[in-house]
Amino acid sequence: MELTKQQQRTRRHKRVRAKVIGSSKRPRLSIYKSNTRLTAQIIDDTKGVTIAYVSSLDEKGKTPRERAEQAAATLAKTASAKGVKAVVFDRGGFQYLGTVKAFADAARAAGLEF
Repeated sequence: MELTKQQQRTRRHKRVRAKVIGSSKRPRLSIYKSNTRLTAQIIDDTKGVTIAYVSSLDEKGKTPRERAEQAAATLAKTASAKGVKAVVFDRGGFQYLGTVKAFADAARAAGLEF
């Protein structure tokens, strides 16, 4: 029995979440990618609180990659204003290429430590 793409992503996501836990010192940067947008939030798992949130739908750009890069810069700016400098990256079961990689690289360039 072959798994669908959604089932494969869910399986990868469970595997990643078993290892990646955000704390007060290093909250978790969680992303979700759909066909139309990429959303990301920084979460403190010990308190269960979202520290910062951004959606690429709010950004202006021609391609999804450009919007993701702008969203990463916005999220890094918001996080640094709230005192967050280092995070652990939760790719949400998505493969680390394309838009996800562009988002991560732009977040690093904007000042977030992974």
